[in-house]
Amino acid sequence: MTVMKKRKGPETTRVITENNIPRISYLSLEQYPWLINAFSTREGGVSTGMYSSMNLAFTRGDDPEKVSENYRLFGESIGVSREQMVFSDQQHTTNVMEVNSSHGGMGIIRERNFADIDGIMTNEPGVCLVTSYADCVPLYFVDSVNRAIALSHSGWRGTIGNICQKTVDEMKRLYGSKPEDIITAIGPSICADCYEVGGDVADVFIESYGKDADTVVLPHNGNVPGKYQLDLTRANVINMEKAGILPEHISVPDLCTCCNGDVLHSHRASHGQRGGLCAFLMIK
Repeated sequence: MTVMKKRKGPETTRVITENNIPRISYLSLEQYPWLINAFSTREGGVSTGMYSSMNLAFTRGDDPEKVSENYRLFGESIGVSREQMVFSDQQHTTNVMEVNSSHGGMGIIRERNFADIDGIMTNEPGVCLVTSYADCVPLYFVDSVNRAIALSHSGWRGTIGNICQKTVDEMKRLYGSKPEDIITAIGPSICADCYEVGGDVADVFIESYGKDADTVVLPHNGNVPGKYQLDLTRANVINMEKAGILPEHISVPDLCTCCNGDVLHSHRASHGQRGGLCAFLMIK
C-alpha cells in the first residue's frame, strides 16, 4: 500500500489490507464488533489507465464488467457480497431513504428502483450501504444503541442543504435514534487547502453559516482576488453539532483525497480524469 499523506491533527483512520486489497477504516467505528466500516482506495482492482485500479464508479466511462469485478473483489475483502450491497443514486440532493434486503444488489448488479438519493440508511443486518466519492464528503452515522446506520454524500450543495440534519431526522423517525447516541465519522475528502472556490459559492456559505462562516470560508492561500478556500469538513462538523451530535462522537478525516491523488481518486487532482471511491457501512 502506497503511504498516504496525513492531515494535521488526531489520527482517525488506519489502513487494513485483506487479499492484497487495502481499505481505510475508522478507528472510532471499529469499537463496534457488529459493524463493518470501510473506504476504498485506488489500489487492488482490475481497472486500467486513468481508472487504475480499484475504480468503483460506473459513470466515468470505465468498462462496467471491470467495475463490477472491482466490487466483487473489494466486497470479498471485507466479507460482503455484491448481492448485499445497495448503491445510492447521488445527484447532489439532500434526499435520504431507508433501504433493506429487497434493495440488495441495486446499482451494482441490478437496476435501482429509486433515483436522486444521496443518503441511505438501514437497521437490517446484512444490508451493506454504499456511497460514492472523489473529493466530496462521506458522512457515516451509527446509532450505537438501536443498531441503525446511515451513509450520506455531502458535496458543497449537500452541505449547504444540510443532508446531515435530514439524515439524523430520518434516523429519529424510523429508529427512535437519539442524536447523543449517534457516532459519526466524516470520511476522506478534499481539505480546505486544496478546495478553491469562487465568490458565488463562498457567498452562499457566508450567508448560511453566519457567525461561523469565518471558520468555513477562508482567505485564498494564493491571495487570488475573488477566490477562497472552503473547509467542507468544518462545515459538516457544524452541521453535526447543530443536529445534536456530541463533539466527542465526531471523527474528522485525517486524509485528503486531493493531497493523495495517486492513492485516492480525486476530481480536483486529476482534472476530472478519474474513477471513483466508495464508502461501505454494514451491520453484520
